[in-house]
Amino acid sequence: MRTILVVGGGYAGFYTAWKLEKKLRRDEARVIVVDPRPYMTYQPFLPEVVAGSVEARHAAVSLRRHLRKTKLINGSVTKIDHAHRTVVVQPAVGEDYPLSYDILVVTAGAVTRKFAIPGVTEHAIGMKHVEEAVAIRDRLLTAFDQAATLEQGPERQRLLTATFVGGGFSGVEGFGELLSLAQSLVKKYPEIHREELSFHLVEAQGRILPEVTDGPGKWVVDQLEKRGGHVHLNAQLRSAADGHIVLSTGDEFDSELIVWTAGNGANPLVDNHTDLPVNARGQLMVRADLRIGTDAEPIEDAWAAGDDAAVPDLAVPGAATVPNAQHAVRQGKLLAKNLIAALRGGRVKAYKHASLGVVATLGLGRGIFQWHGIVIKGFPAWLMHRGYHVLAVPTWERKVRVLAVWTTAAVFGRDIVSLASVQHPRRAFETGGEPVRASVGDRG
Repeated sequence: MRTILVVGGGYAGFYTAWKLEKKLRRDEARVIVVDPRPYMTYQPFLPEVVAGSVEARHAAVSLRRHLRKTKLINGSVTKIDHAHRTVVVQPAVGEDYPLSYDILVVTAGAVTRKFAIPGVTEHAIGMKHVEEAVAIRDRLLTAFDQAATLEQGPERQRLLTATFVGGGFSGVEGFGELLSLAQSLVKKYPEIHREELSFHLVEAQGRILPEVTDGPGKWVVDQLEKRGGHVHLNAQLRSAADGHIVLSTGDEFDSELIVWTAGNGANPLVDNHTDLPVNARGQLMVRADLRIGTDAEPIEDAWAAGDDAAVPDLAVPGAATVPNAQHAVRQGKLLAKNLIAALRGGRVKAYKHASLGVVATLGLGRGIFQWHGIVIKGFPAWLMHRGYHVLAVPTWERKVRVLAVWTTAAVFGRDIVSLASVQHPRRAFETGGEPVRASVGDRG
């Protein structure tokens, strides 16, 4: 029986393994998935996790619950030696060890792209994983609790200031949802006035949301600014040392919360620790049928999909598919079909997917949708966003759970309890209940 090794359990990896389980015949092949997390994160829900509109665990799909025939290894692949059909696995606990395979599927995804900007590593939070989205929300709620006890001044203003760096979908959606949450919190905190909130979105380019055209992009900026947000275009972050924001435009201010969403970077495993062909951007070179290699030189028994793969976009000659959830999910499904076809001597198909359009949430009841020349704004677009993603999130169990939370929130409102203390679960035990003053380390 052949061994199919899937490196990474994100969108593409999860769907590849999920579909293989359903289509493989008994004893035809066994599937192994290696991933450091025991779940697949449904990233489009992260902005709503930030806002408290989706329960954090409902944005995570358990691998063990749904991949029942697959062997799951909690760890990371640190090296791929395809010439010898071997990888090195670094488990969560224990020593590294080699793992052999017959067929390789690389779906390791991308990592958050960072730059050598002072203070970013020490103080910023990313927004690619559930724990980051939860921390962003808890940090804001804690800041409100602390600010409500202070008189107006620099410290109070810092606590009520949040900064998002990156004007792509992740940054704009997270910014819009957190702004919506903050403005709703003001109603629960009579000590804090809405005018005290200072929310900043920093984008190096002259526009946000590159996936939409100029008109809708400008409308989004106008809407965010009308709601009290500050959108800094053609602005770069120069420093975030000690939470003090310095922009290339000359603007400076202190910010309690700094969220970094400035794009994806090459996965170090793919870029530096494999003998498979990689392009100049650190992505695997992939054919249209999702085999690794080129049309002239395919690599035998090696496949890839998702953000770590430069899959040709047959709808746009000469370009690669953009790294988003739409492509990763559909590539994972096709990869499973093609792999099985190859196992059985059948024909494989090229990946070609016409865009379904782009849709973004900008906060509770607000959204933007564009498909070619059709643009829908406001509440209808927000409903489309929720409808599309509740259908797209895998498994009926997750769909029902998310719908239940939305229904509860519509009746009772969003939960505004901060659980930031879970980041230090032993503090109460260690201090015996003595109060502990928050420190810079706690905030960062």
